Amino acid sequence: MIVDIAENRNVLYISYYYPPMGLSGVQRTFKFTKYLPDSKWFPYVLSTQANNYYAYDDNLLAELPDSVKVFRTESKASARQTNPFPNYLFQKFGRYFLSFFNVPDTKIKWRKKALALAESIIAENNIDVIMGTAPPFTDFLLAYELSKKYDIPFVIDYRDIWVDNPYHYYPTPYHKNKNTQLEHEILAHSERIIVTTRFSKETLLRRYKFLNHADVMIIPHGYDSEDFERVSPEKRNDGKFVITHSGLFQDDRTPKFFLKALSSFLKSNPAAKEKIEIRFVGLMRPSHAKLIRKFKLEDNCKLFGYVTHSESIRHILDSDVLWLMMKDNVRSPGKLYEYLGAHKPIFINSPEGNMRQLAKDTGAAFVCDADDVALIESSFREMYDLWTNDKLPVPKKEFIAQFDRKNLTSLLAKELALACKY
Repeated sequence: MIVDIAENRNVLYISYYYPPMGLSGVQRTFKFTKYLPDSKWFPYVLSTQANNYYAYDDNLLAELPDSVKVFRTESKASARQTNPFPNYLFQKFGRYFLSFFNVPDTKIKWRKKALALAESIIAENNIDVIMGTAPPFTDFLLAYELSKKYDIPFVIDYRDIWVDNPYHYYPTPYHKNKNTQLEHEILAHSERIIVTTRFSKETLLRRYKFLNHADVMIIPHGYDSEDFERVSPEKRNDGKFVITHSGLFQDDRTPKFFLKALSSFLKSNPAAKEKIEIRFVGLMRPSHAKLIRKFKLEDNCKLFGYVTHSESIRHILDSDVLWLMMKDNVRSPGKLYEYLGAHKPIFINSPEGNMRQLAKDTGAAFVCDADDVALIESSFREMYDLWTNDKLPVPKKEFIAQFDRKNLTSLLAKELALACKY
């Protein structure tokens, strides 16, 4: 079938997380909606009032073209509240406890208000396709319900996997079965299914045998080249070797092994102590900050806390090496793709898998397992020697270009067109 995308079309884009909410989880959806009008797709975004969250970035919405319309459900909170980021054990217990009462997730309480607002949007506008992005998976449920009621095709975009996600907790077999049934039904009726990695695609194909490879499209995370064009970092002349981590240490991720290896390296290379600077840009759990003191690295580590997205890009560009750690192959951290956009060497501590291979494919990566202290220390030595001799590797520009969000959004536009009825 030949898909005509010359005609202007409208998409109802359901996204609970959306700016001014901050953090990396909003970037994929936000950038898609920013660039979809370039492909003659005009988003009507359905989101929340965003008055109760961990971090905010009010600068982001200024990037949206006027053709993007954002609709928000009312919030009980009259004023904005900023929540502290919980420690991992508290977060894990909270998820487990709340999963007893909320299927598919806690955002199911948003369903009634979201449906009412969505119905008014559909009534007043010609919506060609409905799109839901998850998590939360309540967004998928909303897209499905609206699709059934109004006979409008719907598309789903997995930022993380659902039933097979090890960070989702099912307190009883009933809860696991209920989520599986919901996912099965939504997948069976969606026109197009989008995931971020091959791992996610293969996970869905293994569990749901009625799917075939053509049903699931991979559109990875990416970087926005305009973010980097807007930022002009000053060239440093401080003689520092700067390694930066941007973002959260989510769930069971921890800087413990990295800091332990750094401490050992500096003890055996005292001259490097005056040269190495580690920047942590983003929210940080108190328990992780304590590790810096435990390993006596206060002079080498700088904590910047949460900053706006543009400021995080500035820090990334101001660095010599960009560091990422992850203990699983399940998720696809958006920060890795922004690291690509900076065209800097990447130091990734992770198990073998998609993300580690992606970093290696840049031609400018240092890789090792997340908890291999000896190899992390050896990598410090290698990177420091290369930096000292001005020989740090340079990533392949042609490889990185494929992850520009403008290119990725054009792929999404084609998927939306394929979902349309003719």
